[in-house]
Amino acid sequence: MIKNNQFIIKASTQMERLPNQFFSTLVGKVNGFIHAGYDVINLGQGNPDLPTPPHIIHSLQKAAENPINHKYPPFSGKNELKEAICTWYQNEHGVTLDPKKEVAILFGSKTGLIQISQILLNPGDMALVPDPGYPDYWSGIAIAGAQMVPMALDFTNGFFPNFSKITSSQCKQSKLMFLNYPSNPTGACATSSFFDEVISFAKKNNIVIAHDFAYGAIGFAGHKPISYLSRPGAKDVGLEFYTLSKTYNMAGWRIGFALGNQELIRLINELQDHYFVSLFGGIQEAAITALTSSQECVRELVATYELRRNALFEELKKLSWNTPVPGGSFFAWVPVPQGYTSSQFAETLLEKAKVVVAPGIGFGKQGEGYVRIGFLAEEERIREAVQRISKLSIF
Repeated sequence: MIKNNQFIIKASTQMERLPNQFFSTLVGKVNGFIHAGYDVINLGQGNPDLPTPPHIIHSLQKAAENPINHKYPPFSGKNELKEAICTWYQNEHGVTLDPKKEVAILFGSKTGLIQISQILLNPGDMALVPDPGYPDYWSGIAIAGAQMVPMALDFTNGFFPNFSKITSSQCKQSKLMFLNYPSNPTGACATSSFFDEVISFAKKNNIVIAHDFAYGAIGFAGHKPISYLSRPGAKDVGLEFYTLSKTYNMAGWRIGFALGNQELIRLINELQDHYFVSLFGGIQEAAITALTSSQECVRELVATYELRRNALFEELKKLSWNTPVPGGSFFAWVPVPQGYTSSQFAETLLEKAKVVVAPGIGFGKQGEGYVRIGFLAEEERIREAVQRISKLSIF
């Protein structure tokens, strides 16, 4: 509540329910060291460090000059983009989609992942969330006034949830489940049998699945991450959310899409009609170019991340800092040394080595005991970061 000359501004209960942004404090500390002139190696971010491929940029430049894109675009997005998405999904994942009924254009996938809670959840409802997991799932649930049911992910179970540990009461009250494979922050990849189990569980308990496929293009050692929608019955019970942010280094462009169940897509489009007038047409045309052009730039990007991953683990091995090698995403999920919490360890690395990692507690209670390290710097800088840590004599 803010008082100003007796005029009182009181935020709604919806605003008061929003979770704290855990990483904002860390970002402030990091910026403080950078502004003080220190050479900081930032491996704590989830922001792609490489530029958008030139052919996509040129497409936007050309589209920006077209007067048709200076007008309001169609409310639910350009049909050409939806068709391009469907063709791309068919080519990449063998998934057949109806561009008119099974695609919603989003202002980045984060927007849709918050909207799905708004269109499904009422106060008192429950939503199942991975723990550790992407914190913005929590935001939409909080806005809806619903409750979170954490699903513990741990190494012993391959960082998959154990559905047998969800009580019958929780199953009855839950209307939505969030999943994310390849996983942020663990780097784990889903199997076909796991998704089949998910679909069976969802049908049995009438729970909608929201699969966050943000890192769907990033798999290593020849492994291609599996689309949830590629499994039989997936559309019956859920959606998959995709973004161009990671696949094409287009994080700042804010374009993604939701795919799958027709009624859920209709509801997302209906809600968005009240918020937006779709994305700038030029960005939509650039997205079409990204999806319909050669995918060599994506293959090159994945190869770059794999080299960086390998460089990181070569250096970690020298310290006997043992951790599972991730099969996808651009993150490693690394246990902290004994005697430290994840926050304490992250602060020690920042203050003494000027290396930034993300403390695991920021991803949920089950994240305690880990830090997330990103492959979002050049190989030499990644090696230097671990070498700096080795000089602290922690290990």
